[in-house]
Amino acid sequence: MRQEKLSAMVKGWFVGDFEPSLYHTGDVEVAVKHYQAGDAEEWHYHKVATELTVVVSGEVEMAGKRFREGDIVVIEPGEGTAFRAITDAVNVVVKLPGASNDKYLQEDSHA
Repeated sequence: MRQEKLSAMVKGWFVGDFEPSLYHTGDVEVAVKHYQAGDAEEWHYHKVATELTVVVSGEVEMAGKRFREGDIVVIEPGEGTAFRAITDAVNVVVKLPGASNDKYLQEDSHA
């Protein structure tokens, strides 16, 4: 057994094909993301990966909809979303497959 710290990971990502990682694989990426109210991420989409987001605590907005503790958001390949923490929040995010360089930003999220 060994013990690691989530704080040593980059943006909460701890499983995937990146450094640092506690389990190196291209099959999946997993993160525990901590947000403060007002934190935001730009609109983006994935061409390959499906992104699963579990709202563990707090309230967030994705794709213009609000989600709360216990909600699970499934973003399929080609679907886009921006992200905003309405309150302090904790999410678990899983990307399947763990596709490196599969995050695409777009200026106009309605295109």
